[in-house]
Amino acid sequence: MTTKVQKNFERNGASKSLKLETVWVRAFSLHSEWPDKEEFLDVVYWMRQALGIIVGILWGLIPMKGFLALLLFVLVNAVVIYLYFSSFQSIDEEEYGGAWELLKEGFMTSFAGFLVTWIIVFSGLHYE
Repeated sequence: MTTKVQKNFERNGASKSLKLETVWVRAFSLHSEWPDKEEFLDVVYWMRQALGIIVGILWGLIPMKGFLALLLFVLVNAVVIYLYFSSFQSIDEEEYGGAWELLKEGFMTSFAGFLVTWIIVFSGLHYE
């Protein structure tokens, strides 16, 4: 009886949502275990995308301009992600190819999202 219920549970897609829920719980829990390396890389990727959009909105509201804004984005992005995987999650970087590989994960798409958001917010609020 249990296997029949479990098969129906999996067939209805509930196991995917349950797995996604556990990934979110682990992502925001201190020192989580990551048996699947790809899940952790996905978390880093999507956190970086959200961070790019948030920083783009902030830089547009402030208003920040030029090379200084770009440099500060790179520094904020790298520091936040580094602190996340080294301090908050206590990940052994060598399992993922080193700190540089984790810092590169999703950076260019995050940078693109930051640029689009920053330009739209800045232009909408401060362009005459």
